[in-house]
Amino acid sequence: MKICVYPGSFDPVTNGHLDIIHRASKICDKLIVAVLVNHSKTPVFSLEERVDLLKCALKDRPDIEVDSFSGLLVNYMKKRNATAIIKGLRAISDYEYELQMALTNKTQNPEIETLFMMASVNYSFLSSSIVRELAKNGGDIDGLVPDCIKDAVLRKFRT
Repeated sequence: MKICVYPGSFDPVTNGHLDIIHRASKICDKLIVAVLVNHSKTPVFSLEERVDLLKCALKDRPDIEVDSFSGLLVNYMKKRNATAIIKGLRAISDYEYELQMALTNKTQNPEIETLFMMASVNYSFLSSSIVRELAKNGGDIDGLVPDCIKDAVLRKFRT
């Protein structure tokens, strides 16, 4: 069984993330969307909230597992018997960073592959930070996040 992991902060999950998730699920037997605890970032949404938002967005996809982890991705991959990391790319700047991470992961575990998926043109501009900035400043986030989490995102910035 080919198990792939799509790791990320998902702070919050966007329609761009979902596009990669749905496309990635077609190339593996099992896809795990793994919310990472990144101690160098201070997320707006708690780990539990990010997991819950993803579960809401993927409620119609019982074939996709949502999980969380901290520490090294390669250690998580080994624990889950996963063989490939899925990464979405929007621009050259994403590629430069993700290439470094892929090569680092390869030094830690040569058995793990990283697969890069280009963002769909509709979402090539979209990031969680853009969604947060729009929500914080009263912008329109329709079509940028799943409908089922839109109110939760907007509520986060009204308090």
